[in-house]
Amino acid sequence: MKHTLTLLFTLAAASAFAKLPPLSPEAQAKAAETAARTAWTAKTDAYLLCKSQDQVAARYRASAEAAGKPTTAALTTPPCLDPGPFAAAPKPETKPIEASGAHSPATTAASPPSSNQTSAQTNPAPKK
Repeated sequence: MKHTLTLLFTLAAASAFAKLPPLSPEAQAKAAETAARTAWTAKTDAYLLCKSQDQVAARYRASAEAAGKPTTAALTTPPCLDPGPFAAAPKPETKPIEASGAHSPATTAASPPSSNQTSAQTNPAPKK
């Protein structure tokens, strides 16, 4: 029984550490956007916490001064930085085939490649 449980736990651990297949480009883009949104949310939460701490400290100082209690000088802290609205990363611009360096097919001819000049006029024979 003891060996069976050990074998069972070993197999479960091995399956937990199995390598996952690579993500598709769409899944990678979605994961990157989710990570960016999570980071922005953390910055926004830190900003809101900073603002509320400043308000609490200001109220405490005001009530302490109104009660006549001695207060120490306020510590200088960095200002609260507003992260602003969430801006998703712009999607990478897909280049058309011509701009990507691939060979593009020739365009359809709109006029004949010849002109009114004769071959003798275009390529004169050298004099002997």
